Amino acid sequence: MTAGYTRRELMVVAAAREIHDREVVFVGMRLPLLGFGLARATHAPNAVGLFENGVIRDRPAEAFIYTMGDPPNITGAIACLGLLDVMSLLQQGRVDVGFIGGAEIDPLGNLNTTRTSGSGSLVRLPGSGGGCDIASLAGRTVLIMEHEPRRFRPHVDYITSPGHFPGRRRGGPSTLITTLGVFDLSPTGVRVRTLHPGVTAEQVRQATGFPLDVSDAVQATPPPSTDELAHIRRADSEGFWTRRESPANPLRTMTAG
Repeated sequence: MTAGYTRRELMVVAAAREIHDREVVFVGMRLPLLGFGLARATHAPNAVGLFENGVIRDRPAEAFIYTMGDPPNITGAIACLGLLDVMSLLQQGRVDVGFIGGAEIDPLGNLNTTRTSGSGSLVRLPGSGGGCDIASLAGRTVLIMEHEPRRFRPHVDYITSPGHFPGRRRGGPSTLITTLGVFDLSPTGVRVRTLHPGVTAEQVRQATGFPLDVSDAVQATPPPSTDELAHIRRADSEGFWTRRESPANPLRTMTAG
């Protein structure tokens, strides 16, 4: 194919690939929201999505949503419950995979969204929300974030959402999707699975604030198919989450080979 796509559209596709059919998914917002819809439309037609505000859906919203409380996310939902109801499903072990993001990450997949002094002065961040619950109780977690040295640190300033730690019996982060590639997370650290087309091993090393073993021969992240791109662009027609290139807001895109 020759159609161009943005790195965020590729991240949506990578997120969708982490969802298996019939899984219960703690969706969240932004790119995972689009990833859940794409998975439902392709290889996981029986996946069920949970939202932190208590909404449970067995299909994507039929109109674009900016927040999980928008009317299109309520219309057609299986159930509109409350925060405690969906969190209780986590506690019961009924959530297979949860998507979360973070401001900082360390090699064990610990996430910080509480406070940081990485810039030299203390900065307050948004906090946990449901992130700690999802990280602690989901069957596995998929992390999505920007790939920058200030975010990838040997030790995070504050562990908001725990990663792998001694004695952990279930769950934990399994996959990290960034603006540069897709990575496997385990108790032994971070391993590169694929790099996005056009990204070099040296770029990843320079963008990671801790040592990372990455080969120059690592495989490229499979690009989106024509059908996958079409679905994403129907769901996010203005490029609000995926930041597509437009005359008013030019952004660098990648081209599928």
